[in-house]
Amino acid sequence: MSATLVAVVLSLFSAVAYAAAAVAQERLASRHPGAGLTRLLGNGAWWWSVGLNAGAALLHVVALRYGPLTVVQPLGALTLVAAVPMGAMVAGRRVGAAEWRGTALTLAGLAAVLATASGSAPEDVLSVPEAVAVAGATAALIGLLARRGARPGLRHATASGFTSGVASALTQTVTVAATDRSGSLLSMQVIGVALLVAAFATGGLLLSQTAYRDGLGAPLAVVTLANPVAAAAIGLALLGERLQGGPAGVLLALAGAALAGRGVVLLSRATPHPAAVDEDHPVAAVLALRPGTASAEPALLPRPANGPEHLTPL
Repeated sequence: MSATLVAVVLSLFSAVAYAAAAVAQERLASRHPGAGLTRLLGNGAWWWSVGLNAGAALLHVVALRYGPLTVVQPLGALTLVAAVPMGAMVAGRRVGAAEWRGTALTLAGLAAVLATASGSAPEDVLSVPEAVAVAGATAALIGLLARRGARPGLRHATASGFTSGVASALTQTVTVAATDRSGSLLSMQVIGVALLVAAFATGGLLLSQTAYRDGLGAPLAVVTLANPVAAAAIGLALLGERLQGGPAGVLLALAGAALAGRGVVLLSRATPHPAAVDEDHPVAAVLALRPGTASAEPALLPRPANGPEHLTPL
């Protein structure tokens, strides 16, 4: 089995775990919209979401050892693809036509991206000055997007996506450097960058938790799109990764990215009719939530109305 194929398979499992974690995070955020970190630490549901995120992250780390950022990161879009059948199965309903279209577009776009981004196992890593520069630029961007007093929502989701993408790029450096037998596991490069990874991974988790207070659909779509953009930019600019096929390959990758992006947006807006959702399984209504529709337990379902609720548009 080739290294790239191993990376793809691991990324698929990682996406499923991330989807389950996102559903758990959104449910918790909707139940406790004003909860601080101290309260979350005492909540078992929050620790379940952290555990799911940790498992997904571990699979992701291993995938980064076998595949370049331009292959592994776009597969994160499968998180939203996985959330659709997951919610439909729990609710006992069929996947809607809009959801099928979104899934098809996302998968077709990812196939185009993978066709141009396929490469060997990563060898280049970020130097300490490069890692510090990337971390500084990302911290400044986070401060701009998630400044104090800002209303939780898409800006926090964008910050979360960029933060997680940068964490993945830094993780790849740690993974490759740590498994390089010519180096040392206790080198300044490995230890320093590992600390940055921990900081950015935690920051991405907390930013997404804040963003999901407005519902899962639109914020998760923004996180899903911003993450590979940040990671791919680092891979192409600093790690020597290249797209296959020359100018034609670049155009194909851009077209695939646009197609996948459109699919992600369709999935984030896909809304099951409230009547089709089982009250005993509120997770099924996650993608249908918008601000104000989930306020008290056990009502994580859209409010009854003359028609279905819709997601906040991007």
